[in-house]
Amino acid sequence: MTQSNDSIDANFSVSWTHRLRFTEHPFSSDSPLNQEISKLNPLTLLPVIDRGIVNENPSFVESLQQWLDSLKIPTSDLLIANGGEGAKNDSQVVDMVLESINANNLCRKSCVLVIGGGAVLDAVGYATSIAHRGIPIIRMPSTTLSQCDSGVGVKNAVNYFGKKNFLGVFDPPYAVINDLGLLESLDNRHWISGLSEAVKVALIKDEKFFVEIESCAQELVNRDSAAMASVVKKSAILHLEHITKGGDPFERLDARPLDFGHWSAHKLEQITNHTLTHGEAVSIGLAIDLTCSVRLGLLKESVATRAIALLQALGLPTAHAELVNNALLDGIEEFRQHLGGQLTLLMLKGIADPIDIHELDTPIVRQAIAELL
Repeated sequence: MTQSNDSIDANFSVSWTHRLRFTEHPFSSDSPLNQEISKLNPLTLLPVIDRGIVNENPSFVESLQQWLDSLKIPTSDLLIANGGEGAKNDSQVVDMVLESINANNLCRKSCVLVIGGGAVLDAVGYATSIAHRGIPIIRMPSTTLSQCDSGVGVKNAVNYFGKKNFLGVFDPPYAVINDLGLLESLDNRHWISGLSEAVKVALIKDEKFFVEIESCAQELVNRDSAAMASVVKKSAILHLEHITKGGDPFERLDARPLDFGHWSAHKLEQITNHTLTHGEAVSIGLAIDLTCSVRLGLLKESVATRAIALLQALGLPTAHAELVNNALLDGIEEFRQHLGGQLTLLMLKGIADPIDIHELDTPIVRQAIAELL
């Protein structure tokens, strides 16, 4: 502490343990979920589940209901939230969770368990973050995308003013339970979609991991569970290590390395009325920024071609008709505003060799898009 007359600067920090657990049997007596709830010992547990799981995975829902019965939590207390990006586009999910928190007298010693895709995790996490200034939440991501990336993060947000994640907070979950078995009920599109985030983190952090994804691309497309489990686990750990060891968990600095390819992805989701999944939009955004890296003289064209070929081998898109929409370029300024201060975008000099840039001229972007179309 420094003190001079009436001015006082008092530094403090808050310790946090980010708990990430992998399982295929979340409701067994010795499961990581039960262990974490036992340690937390909440006064009240409020369960929330994505409607997509209810519709597509009845055996999981039955196991969940039996588990709730064992905890003497009435099934009637289970909230069902509409999933997909719509969960973040209006206040329905947030309001439902807040109303239930109020009606059931949850407090900061209680807990919300949310099971669902990234959008539901985001919306429910936003609600728990603002209720009583923060109620503990345990996330159980149900999609490849959320298990690879967003479910492991410390962000919670909803969309507002037509802008992605305009309202949000940094509030880490008490624990993240990645149930790899939950992925089996995904359709082929969503099974593959989230792999763009795995490719992204490999491109910026781990060349060996990139090579692994290349080597098992066909197995992933063919729904090989062991291959998917390995990729999801390594992607989640890389994201976790960036948050916990990268020195900027709440993005106070100028850069957001984990948002490589995202300035255009977020805008593409909006201008396509979310007909693209987030993972698909990220894949296209990666292709744009890889090509921009080449046109900026940073990256060898052969490396960009190799990375784009991997995305395509996984069945992910690398172009879209809306790339010619002038509104796409607004994503650069919106990205700057969302981060604050000067524009900072990550580009590549090589695999696992990123570099920050602070301007991206429109002709470069247009040239990159022309090459992709």
